[in-house]
Amino acid sequence: MKKIPGLVTALLICNTIFSQNLSDTEKKLITYINQHLSQTEQLLADVVNINSGTLNKEGVKKVGAVFTKEFTKAGFTTEWVALPDSLNRAGHLVATRKGKKGKRIFIIGHLDTVFEPDMPFSPYTKLNDSTATGQGANDMKGGDVIVITALQALQSMGLLNDATITVYFTGDEEKAGIPSSVSRKDFIERAKNSEVALGFEGAQGLHTVATARRGASSWDLTVTAKTGHSSGVFSNGAGYGAIYEAARILNQFQEELSTEKYLTCNPGLIIGGSDMQYDEKKAKGEAIGKTNIISPGVVVTGDLRFLTESQKESAREKMRTIVMKNLNGTHAEIKFRDGIPSMEPTEGNNRLVKIIDQATKDMGIGDTQAGDPGSRGAGDISYVAKYVDCIDGLGASGRGAHAPGETIDLKELPFLIQRAAILIYRLTNTE
Repeated sequence: MKKIPGLVTALLICNTIFSQNLSDTEKKLITYINQHLSQTEQLLADVVNINSGTLNKEGVKKVGAVFTKEFTKAGFTTEWVALPDSLNRAGHLVATRKGKKGKRIFIIGHLDTVFEPDMPFSPYTKLNDSTATGQGANDMKGGDVIVITALQALQSMGLLNDATITVYFTGDEEKAGIPSSVSRKDFIERAKNSEVALGFEGAQGLHTVATARRGASSWDLTVTAKTGHSSGVFSNGAGYGAIYEAARILNQFQEELSTEKYLTCNPGLIIGGSDMQYDEKKAKGEAIGKTNIISPGVVVTGDLRFLTESQKESAREKMRTIVMKNLNGTHAEIKFRDGIPSMEPTEGNNRLVKIIDQATKDMGIGDTQAGDPGSRGAGDISYVAKYVDCIDGLGASGRGAHAPGETIDLKELPFLIQRAAILIYRLTNTE
């Protein structure tokens, strides 16, 4: 007789005791998931051990090939969406099923990580029974594996036979191909044909999900000024110089924008001096500065993060007003570039939280609430948030995403898979 691992036994007992409000079908889903945890962890280890940094196109495709086989087991048709060579990105994996029952669901994940091949490699390693580490284990190969295992569980019981589901794993979430109007065109068009989008970026525990995510845009500040001997600075004839003007502007950005909830404005680079060169494509530059010369130029680049489009536009207007109030002898200009839009909180998103909340209560693991939008940055789901009801943060839990030593919580992983399977099951049985 095959021995059942201790963790699986404990989960079976726990679910039997506390999941009395689940249907018999949902209890069978939980049993399937618990009995396949060893295969789930092996799949996670396999893909973590493939480097798939965004710019490692072959690595991204290898992870996609592994997941393609797993989607086929779940009865999905798969295709690879290629991108133009000019974008220097691998492309995207899409898996689909079409039916006539329930909500049309759009599931979002990504194949790439922030860890490129020239960075130190961290393989999948179990630190103890409840924690493992490895590149992208949490962000977001763990989330991808949750999706696949949940779908395979549903398929094993014939519960996807009449479901309409599109799973879209992008290959460049961590550094999207530019312009995004090209790299996300197919992604957005497919989402428009759905009613609900479920994002499997990292979970912040078992009891919160994301109904909103902040958007991200960038800004470029250019300051020019009269130059001359430093002995004349502050005078009507010589003026204040570009560095003082840049300092004034940045200080006022901080004073006027720092107190608004969910709004951040961060200068990431500043270059100024008596002579300078700035390479926009490489985001780097050089400057020479003598203390006895009034600086004729400064360049500052930064980002602006916001919860709603109206908040973004209001902040931009404040920044423009600040920039226009030039010190004597100086001139400043600011330009804005859109990046990832925000995922605004909506009533539709809140209705999805109620469905998840009921599921986790029925599972016996407690309630689920909307998390703090300020704790998350921008993500792929934001590109489609204005077209469909959205929830994100359904993926794996852990610590240290984007950093060496990133971890995944193996103790919570089974419950997150169960939650995903029950959520998808209930949505596909809801008109």
